[in-house]
Amino acid sequence: MKRRFIRLLVAFVMITTGMLAGSAATAAPSGSSAPAASAPSTALADGCYSWGRTLKSGMSGSDVRQLQIRVAGYPGYGGVLAIDGEFGPATKAAVTRFQRAYGLSADGIAGTQTFNKIYALQDNDCTPIHFTYAELNRCNSSWSGGAVSAATAKSNALRSMWKLEAMRHALGDAPIRVTSGFRSRACNDAVGGSPSSRHMYGDGVDLGAGSHSLCTMAKQARSHGFRGILGPGFPGHNDHTHVDHRSSRYWSASSCGI
Repeated sequence: MKRRFIRLLVAFVMITTGMLAGSAATAAPSGSSAPAASAPSTALADGCYSWGRTLKSGMSGSDVRQLQIRVAGYPGYGGVLAIDGEFGPATKAAVTRFQRAYGLSADGIAGTQTFNKIYALQDNDCTPIHFTYAELNRCNSSWSGGAVSAATAKSNALRSMWKLEAMRHALGDAPIRVTSGFRSRACNDAVGGSPSSRHMYGDGVDLGAGSHSLCTMAKQARSHGFRGILGPGFPGHNDHTHVDHRSSRYWSASSCGI
């Protein structure tokens, strides 16, 4: 609550001082191949990550990659947005869908309005405001012991959270209940998980019924960048819906018509 209050206070100050009205030119961030572009005011700095320039088609860099993580939940039905730091057609389309979802000017260009909305949607640890690292990891707080490095597992979980945030918004902003996330190999063995479980990669997430039925979530997940969707009708999944980032699409929830 304290972070939300501070964020609202900062937004109020920026509005009253007129700092949202303009933008300033700035050099491209280190590692970017794109030229300098019009940028949001530095007063828009965020505790997690701050963008220093407007982003659009043809640009590249770490700032594009950070944007892609936040809009990865808007790839369109059956799509998956590559997190590659290249602002191509798929990224433009995802940004446009994100903008439409929040009532912004939908031009596919990430500028002040788009960044301000992202800032409002994230906490200082870069997680979206409705999900936490602790929620996606009840097994091992160090994120170690899985099928990938701890850093990769945590990064994968962050991507899942942003996709879930998009899914949550699409479902009317009612809560989504997470019942399982990252598992070390030991935790996975203890619960009888598959030897190849995506939970050990950090991107597997199990969702329990609550505000939404399991089938509602399984169906909605198809539009938010999840290659793996398992739900009611798939063996062992009648009490939860599972989503993940596996390398190729596998959707199975026969009781839901998937």
